Amino acid sequence: MKMTEPCPCGLDKTYQDCCYVYHSGEAVAQSPETLMRSRYSAFVGRLSGYLEATWHSSSRPALLDLSDSPNWLKLQVISSSVDDNKGQVHFRAFYRDGDDVAFMEEQSDFVQEDGKWYYV
Repeated sequence: MKMTEPCPCGLDKTYQDCCYVYHSGEAVAQSPETLMRSRYSAFVGRLSGYLEATWHSSSRPALLDLSDSPNWLKLQVISSSVDDNKGQVHFRAFYRDGDDVAFMEEQSDFVQEDGKWYYV
């Protein structure tokens, strides 16, 4: 990902002014939606360290191999909600599958511990 290109997360900002601050450790995501967007950008950039660090220990895989990760195209956040220290984000992530475009849809759960949000 190039710093001056649009951020993959879909917000109208450059990568440098958006998800880079989370990936570099300069800031932590302040909401489940922000964490979801930064994790999507991390999948685009194949930043396994960031993905592991933001994945809750109760569900984090022992090994995260992104070598067969698809060519991600676009993130669409449908809804997000927060209730105290728990949150949910409903999203679609579009990717290229050969000559076709496909998407995965998920309603992800998040939990906040010690001031940080984690994907469950």
